Amino acid sequence: MTEGKGRDKHRGPVVMRRSQVDSGTTDQRLLDSRGPTDWVHTDPWRVMRIQSEFVEGFGALAELGPAIGVFGSARTRVDEPAYAQAEELGRKLVQADFAVITGGGPGAMEAANKGASEAGGASIGLGIELPFETGLNQWVDKGVNFRYFFARKTMFVKYAQGFVVLPGGVGTLDELFEAVTLVQTQKVTSFPVVLVGVDYWSGLIDWLRNTVMAQGKISEKDLDLMTVTDDLDLAVHLMVEAREGHGPTAPAAKQPE
Repeated sequence: MTEGKGRDKHRGPVVMRRSQVDSGTTDQRLLDSRGPTDWVHTDPWRVMRIQSEFVEGFGALAELGPAIGVFGSARTRVDEPAYAQAEELGRKLVQADFAVITGGGPGAMEAANKGASEAGGASIGLGIELPFETGLNQWVDKGVNFRYFFARKTMFVKYAQGFVVLPGGVGTLDELFEAVTLVQTQKVTSFPVVLVGVDYWSGLIDWLRNTVMAQGKISEKDLDLMTVTDDLDLAVHLMVEAREGHGPTAPAAKQPE
């Protein structure tokens, strides 16, 4: 985007452009206790803003129906095979009568939203205020912008019946391990987690098995909470099985030969 046009930054329902864009985030101000003690007097009022984010999210998504959360890198380029794969995944999920929920950003998220929207399904984006925020992608048919990560994460878990995780970076890893933790601790049930991309994810699974599990930090059944595959039809099938109550709570992790 050109310097003259600037960029949009979303802070909840507020859109800022040009000179109104700042470098901080609402989460940053909430979590930063350094400096003056004015926060003691302002933090209780933040509870009202946090409450409003939950109310807005619940109101927007309450009648969504069965949905799958799709995570992946915002840096996936349109000309990458991974973009086309994410687009196909969004289409296949809609064909299986799921809504598609993403973080609403560019890259793999945009592709999944595009596939879902073009297939005539519900294409949902849950945006978040970031210093480099670019706004919701054009394929989001219903979007909710959040100030607080924890409010946004609650919406993903509450309204998604499973997660499909495409190749991604730190944010994608955060979402993946949060999902696995919630299943492991039985905060959610019948919640399949599928990692698409055997070449991409196998190193992580190997490290979890050969280092983390080998040192007794996790168990074999924790690894079984994730399925690794290149087969989009299998990924969708596992979501359908969980929805219909025929599949296991957590499908076994598949390793390359």
